[in-house]
Amino acid sequence: MKINLNQKLINLVEYYNLINANLFVSNTPLKRNIFDAKISYSGTKIEKLLKLKKNIQLIKNCELKKSASNLVFGDGNINAKVMIVGEGPGAQEDIEGIPFVGRAGKLLDKMLSAIQLDRSKVYISNVVNYRPPANRKPTEVEIERYLPYLKNHIEIINPKIVVLLGSTALNALIGNKVVISRARGKWIQKEIGKIKPWIIASFHPAFLMRQPEQKKMAWIDLKMIRDKSKILKI
Repeated sequence: MKINLNQKLINLVEYYNLINANLFVSNTPLKRNIFDAKISYSGTKIEKLLKLKKNIQLIKNCELKKSASNLVFGDGNINAKVMIVGEGPGAQEDIEGIPFVGRAGKLLDKMLSAIQLDRSKVYISNVVNYRPPANRKPTEVEIERYLPYLKNHIEIINPKIVVLLGSTALNALIGNKVVISRARGKWIQKEIGKIKPWIIASFHPAFLMRQPEQKKMAWIDLKMIRDKSKILKI
C-alpha cells in the first residue's frame, strides 16, 4: 500500500514538473504575468475608456477594492499628448474618485504650471486604481493585476510623452528595480501595445513633500519635459 501511495506521489510530482518545470526545480520566481490577459477595445476613445473603466470595476478577488471607497480612474484631457502616471490613490483621491487631488496633487498642479501645463493639457492616472490601505505601497501581485489595464489605458490615450512619478510607476512600466534617484531624468522609448511613447521618470510629489531638497532635481526633469514637448511640437 505504501509503495502504491509513494508511486502516486512520484507520478503527481512528475506531472507538475512536466507542465511547469519551474514550479519544483527552480528557485527563480516565475516571470509570467498571471493577470496579463489580452484585452481589446473598439469604438471611439470615450467608448474605449468607458469599457476599460467597466472592466476594472469587474476585477474580482482584489484586496484593494475591499477597503477602498471609489474607483479612481483618470483625470484631464483624454486627447492630451502628455500622460502622467502615479502610484495609487490616497485618502482624498479615494473620497473624490479623482487622481491627485490631495496635497500631492496640489504640488503636482504647481509643478505643471511651472512649465505651462495644467489638467486641461495633460491626462493623469495611476498604476492601481483603488487606494491601498493606510496609503501603503501596492504589492507586486496588485501591480501585476492592474498593469494590463494601465497599459490599455495608456494605449487608448495615445500620448507622445508618459511621465512616471515615483518608483512604483517606474518599476511597473519599465521593469527596472533601480531606485528612482538613478533612473529619473532619462528619456527612453518603449512599446506599449501599438504605440511607442517617450517615457521619463521623476520623483512623486508626495516624496518631494517629504524631501523638499530634491525639488531642484525634479525641476530639471520638468524642464526636460518642457523641452521634449517643444521638439515633438505638442
